[in-house]
Amino acid sequence: MPALGALLFALCTWQVVAGGPLRRADERLGRAVAGCGFPEGVAEFLADLGNASVALPVLVAVIALVTWRGRRAGAPRWWLPGAACALALAAVPALVVPLKAAVGRPGPPGMPGHDGFYPSGHTATAAVAYGAAALLLRALPLSSYGRLALLVGCAALNLAVGFGLVRRGYHWPLDVVASWLLCGVLLQVVAVVVGRPRRLTAPDPGPPG
Repeated sequence: MPALGALLFALCTWQVVAGGPLRRADERLGRAVAGCGFPEGVAEFLADLGNASVALPVLVAVIALVTWRGRRAGAPRWWLPGAACALALAAVPALVVPLKAAVGRPGPPGMPGHDGFYPSGHTATAAVAYGAAALLLRALPLSSYGRLALLVGCAALNLAVGFGLVRRGYHWPLDVVASWLLCGVLLQVVAVVVGRPRRLTAPDPGPPG
């Protein structure tokens, strides 16, 4: 699956750089979404959920909770899942900033600056912060329905951020999709490090002697 995500990201990037039919369709869609009747204030709120000032504290709080519970339960390498998620979020600017400079895509009409809109940094921040938080929260004692709700909620939150960015004219749709693809690869690596869901509870002391 990481290979598929990387391949699709490369395809999107090629179309954006070459000005192919996918880029032309993307810009038509972006103008249509930006001109739709969805309330601008709500769209602005959704876009702001991708700000580091919002997403970073969410991930930090989840890392602190899961790390504390893991240490309290005596889990092996209790520090590793949180560290992996923190490193993944730190990798976002290291990946996105050089790509923005290399692609040099202009933003939607009315956006200041001439280039550097592909891929979307806000989308990438939201995808990794909320996605990594969801991976960590799987370690809590949740039912299968709870884990499904966590997955659906994370996906819905990221879709909302992407829609808000396009509706407000901050990014083209492919800027958003490319970040999802790129960060999807990153999160799959994090998922391998975090491992399967574990119940972080204190070990059973056994029957009294």
